[in-house]
Amino acid sequence: MTQRKPARWRSSDAALRAVQVAFDVEATVLEAVRQAAFENNLSNSDQIRSFLGLAVNRGPMRPRLTVTLAPEDYETLAKRYGLPAEDRLAIKEHVTQELIDFARKHSSA
Repeated sequence: MTQRKPARWRSSDAALRAVQVAFDVEATVLEAVRQAAFENNLSNSDQIRSFLGLAVNRGPMRPRLTVTLAPEDYETLAKRYGLPAEDRLAIKEHVTQELIDFARKHSSA
């Protein structure tokens, strides 16, 4: 028995077939791509696509930073902010504010 996908899901078929490829390169190559991406306001991935002459999705990009936090990291941050380690949303809000403060200080220096 074959199930049909809803129409709204069909548009993601191409993305599901895409494969992420990692390149093992020297630090100088990595730094050059990161610098060019920064200067062109692109993600590293989009910078590589642009360099290779591939289509770049210029749709709205949600600017965000990511970091992987282990349970012990949440414990450390909870102590730093005087919060319970289980209150991950409050910890995230405090970290966000610290990043904003860092950016303000960095840009005025």
